[in-house]
Amino acid sequence: MRAEINVLGTLEVAFNDVCVVPTARKTRQLLAILAINAGSVVHTSTIMEELWGTRMPRSAAGTLQTYVLHVRRLIRRALPADQADASHEILATSHTGYTLRVEPESVDAVRYARLSAMGRTAERAGDHARADQLLDAALALWRGPVLVDVNIGPQLEIETMSLAESRLTDIALRIDAGLVLGRHHQLLGELAALCARHPYIEHFHAQHMLALYRSGRPGQALEAYQGLSTTMHEQFGVDPSPRLRQLHHALLVGDEQLDDPRFMVNDPTPDAIAG
Repeated sequence: MRAEINVLGTLEVAFNDVCVVPTARKTRQLLAILAINAGSVVHTSTIMEELWGTRMPRSAAGTLQTYVLHVRRLIRRALPADQADASHEILATSHTGYTLRVEPESVDAVRYARLSAMGRTAERAGDHARADQLLDAALALWRGPVLVDVNIGPQLEIETMSLAESRLTDIALRIDAGLVLGRHHQLLGELAALCARHPYIEHFHAQHMLALYRSGRPGQALEAYQGLSTTMHEQFGVDPSPRLRQLHHALLVGDEQLDDPRFMVNDPTPDAIAG
């Protein structure tokens, strides 16, 4: 039995190349929370909170069982006739909840997490070429926002936010590696888009300023800082962080350290990315 589960974009769940994603909104939401936690028991209370929040109907327990039966029916149709009963093993019931039992590597989020961890380890070890390769492979698994076609409740919101933050960290790390490797020219377009899409993430602005300077555009690097400074003042009434102000000063005086590929490259944890 071949399984393919993708959550890094639209929800895609297939067994033996047959799609088993329901069209009904709540049933799709049930499959989504099982898919993003594939291999682990998802407690019944967690599923019910995801589906109904604090406005849980009296019939919630029975309705949930109906949704589970519908997903099992779709899985059964994807299996050979002599394996139809295996649908109860694939979507398993325990005394606490439900589990979607598949091989971990069949889930794109699992493959992403493995490649991400390897890439971050390589970056910390100073192997920037390997970090760039691994993080690029991890990020290539993303096809859009997590579960973009699924109604998101309180439990899935936690899962999707965690994955989205991890993705931003990996993008920043991969760009750091690219800057060390001298790929500032190639990164300019991506960095301009990231700064526009995430105007308050200072790490992207710092990377953009460095890439502009190293591409022979010091004036545009200074303009980028002024744009960020204006935005911070207008929106929050504060200056950019000391780290950004230090970079701005280095740009003004033409500090020779700016040409050092490792200048200001560090591990951008989520807190650091947030500036």
